[in-house]
Amino acid sequence: MSSVANPRLPDDETVTPAPAPKVAQRPTPPELSRALAARFGAAFSTAPALREQHGRDESAYTHVPPPAAVVFAESAEDVADAVRLCAQHKTPIIPFGVGSSLEGHLLAVEGGVSLDVSRMNRVLAVQPEDLTVAVEPGVTREALNRALKSYGLFFPIDPGADASIGGMCATRASGTNAVRYGTMRENVLALDVVTAKGDLIRTGTQARKSSAGYDLTRLFIGSEGTLGVMTKITLRVYPLPEAISAAICSFADIADAVQTVIEIIQLGVPIARVELLDGPSVAMVNRHSKLALIEEPMLLMEFHGSPAGVKEQAETVQEIACAHRGRAFEWAATPEARTRLWTARHHAYFAAVQSRPGCRAIVTDACVPISRLADCLLESKAEADASGIPYFLLGHVGDGNFHFGYLIGPHDAQERATAEGLNQRLVARALSMGGTCTGEHGVGLHKMGFLISEAGAGAIETMRTIKHALDPDNIMNPGKIVAW
Repeated sequence: MSSVANPRLPDDETVTPAPAPKVAQRPTPPELSRALAARFGAAFSTAPALREQHGRDESAYTHVPPPAAVVFAESAEDVADAVRLCAQHKTPIIPFGVGSSLEGHLLAVEGGVSLDVSRMNRVLAVQPEDLTVAVEPGVTREALNRALKSYGLFFPIDPGADASIGGMCATRASGTNAVRYGTMRENVLALDVVTAKGDLIRTGTQARKSSAGYDLTRLFIGSEGTLGVMTKITLRVYPLPEAISAAICSFADIADAVQTVIEIIQLGVPIARVELLDGPSVAMVNRHSKLALIEEPMLLMEFHGSPAGVKEQAETVQEIACAHRGRAFEWAATPEARTRLWTARHHAYFAAVQSRPGCRAIVTDACVPISRLADCLLESKAEADASGIPYFLLGHVGDGNFHFGYLIGPHDAQERATAEGLNQRLVARALSMGGTCTGEHGVGLHKMGFLISEAGAGAIETMRTIKHALDPDNIMNPGKIVAW
């Protein structure tokens, strides 16, 4: 196992907490409010409670003023009209799905209008023969899979939260199934997008491949609402596996668990999911979900395929785990047991937050080459232990992605500074190992500085050039990804 010098901040460098970005709020002209009210009627609101709801996400940012107004869109025409009106008055517009993002994506840092697309929640067309589905952006992943089940199909991207498909596209989400099925980038075929001018454009087709022109679909995937608003999304879907099997395995230490995963991937075992929880995180899950899992580093795995194929995969993985001191290998023999395990995993974030009532979580999202994963985890864990701040550790370790969540008092400036310092050193470590500051959460506000370090000045300037070209008045979710 290789190692590198532990990157540190210079002794004289101060860590900047992240209570609120210092960006000037743009006023929302009264004539814009009157025009939106005339166009949208009851679907337009300036009620304080609705504005507050649309001015918060799951990030640790506080004290950011809410948007000046909220518009609920129910069609592509609604989206286009709302954007056109905001464009006429050069007023920011921020797309909103379900509010589950973690990096401040939804915050109205420059004021403006929140455009809620949650009512655009129709599954428009299922094409079982082509293994595609077209949806509106407000459809959530759980609702989509309920609609697909009767066709014997499913959509595999699973970020944990019941996020909207539009939000998942905007942040280039992935999650627990990414090791086998990829991320949103690989599973979106086409988009309908309203541009900053209010024009509706189409990117991509239902065909599985194309070499026609610039790949605009991939440009908008991961753009976090800074280039346009998605109104229709065409996705790849997959046949429901004939057989599914899940298992858990405990380890004496994290290094053994990670080495097990590395060998699974290197041997080409087509494992569908492989998640890592450290011992304290398992303990939090036990208390929250009333389970009795061994409170040691644990891998939670799932296998998809034919009965014979699943059996072969599982036996191979069990042999590898045993060779690395894996123990207490247990099977979730029924769908109910499997669902209970994965539900507990998906609730791990809430289990952690509830372990320290009233806290906020600063969540990291680094991703490194899998060969460097154990080094990055162990060095970062040692720093977190030394800090004294409670934390949790989860990882989609099959693709080298992991999350530390530092649990801080919401009004404790020292804890926030310590957590931000831990995060900054973790990202520096990941970048030094050939990794990225964000594997799936996106940049938003919180990782803008990290993106500069990762991508470099030339790439950032290229991104800014694209932003200026497509959104010359900087109305599309301004203040995110790259500074204007």
